[in-house]
Amino acid sequence: MALTSTPGPRASRASRAFHGSHISRTPRVPRASRDPRAPRASREADGLAVASFVLGLLGLLVMNILLGPAAIVMASLALARSTARRGRALLGLALGVADLVVLAVLVTVNGTVSWSFGG
Repeated sequence: MALTSTPGPRASRASRAFHGSHISRTPRVPRASRDPRAPRASREADGLAVASFVLGLLGLLVMNILLGPAAIVMASLALARSTARRGRALLGLALGVADLVVLAVLVTVNGTVSWSFGG
C-alpha cells in the first residue's frame, strides 16, 4: 500500500503549488477593464462617438430623417463628455449634418421624403 497525501487546509504554499490547488479555473480579466481608475463615463462617451459615426453613415443610405438627428445628438453628447475618440465623434457629427443635407436635397428635387432612382 502506497502512502500518498494531498495538501490539507494548512498545507504550505509550496505544496499547494506543487499539487495545483492554487490554479484558478475562472478566466483572467484584462487589467484595463478592471482598473477602477478608468472612468465609466469616458467609456460611455467613446461608445456614443462610435454609435454616432455608424448611425451617420447608415443615414446616408436609409432613414436619414431619423438617423441624421440621432447621429448629431450622440456626437454632441460624446464631445460634451470629453471622449477619447474625438475624431470619430466629429465624423459622426458631420455625417449627421450630411444626412439632413441629403434629405433637404431629395425633398427639393423630388418633392417627397422618399428615395426614387427611377424616372
